[in-house]
Amino acid sequence: MGPADGVPARGRAGWFLRRRARRFPGHSRLQRPRGRHSPLRCRRRARHPAAPGRPILDDALRDAPGREPLGLLGGHARARATHDVPLAGESGAELLIDTGPGTPSNRRGFFRQTIGRLVREVAARTEQRVAPVRYFRPPGALPELGFLAACTRCGACIDVCPVHAIIKAPPSAGLAAGTPHLEPAVQACVVCPDMPCARACPTGALVLPADGWASIAMGRLELDPGRCITFQGASCGVCARACPVGERALALDAAGHPVLKPEGCVGCGVCVTACVTIPSSLKLSLS
Repeated sequence: MGPADGVPARGRAGWFLRRRARRFPGHSRLQRPRGRHSPLRCRRRARHPAAPGRPILDDALRDAPGREPLGLLGGHARARATHDVPLAGESGAELLIDTGPGTPSNRRGFFRQTIGRLVREVAARTEQRVAPVRYFRPPGALPELGFLAACTRCGACIDVCPVHAIIKAPPSAGLAAGTPHLEPAVQACVVCPDMPCARACPTGALVLPADGWASIAMGRLELDPGRCITFQGASCGVCARACPVGERALALDAAGHPVLKPEGCVGCGVCVTACVTIPSSLKLSLS
């Protein structure tokens, strides 16, 4: 048991100081050098400002231009200011921050527009997660989630296709099982002028567009120049001659190279199956 065990915890500091003072004759108490302040006393004094109104801070705020909030001083503040990232650069924040000409001036209109944008964004992302686009749909198909909900898997569009390009999705397709789709690499759509598949749909999963094939884009066409023989000095042009849309979708330049025109391509895949290279120099991907 030590000599300080019987001393209360709050009095041990004074007890040690008095015991240390006994070792030095002529010193009844420790002397603190003049001009020095105890850190503990300074800390306690800083907790209680002299004036309750904090005049120094009030004066600084009063003299600040535009009553801007005071920032940090020193190198840390400068480093932080140079590395600030605006919130509008984030994908979620840009839905909330909009200073364009169409921004409503009143608060009700602002909240209505902001909530509407959030709902549309959440719906689009939910559709991509729940029903991702994995198949080439027949012309006139609704967006994937709406198509899966409207299609009854009746097979009417499959029966009327003249070239049997429309087939049913396998049972392993999940929510899309039994729905009609295309495989352009096996059998391309021949772009029927009257679009019998869309006309035969009884539920509206396939809708006949008012402008016909002008607004149809079943896929996105891509060209591999390293595989196309026209880029190796040979003449071909089979893909351009086989395209049912014509030069509005696929043409040849002065050197005989294929020129893709996405604004006119319907994504039928006729050029993909007509290509003479194996595998095909043209590839159709989901748009």
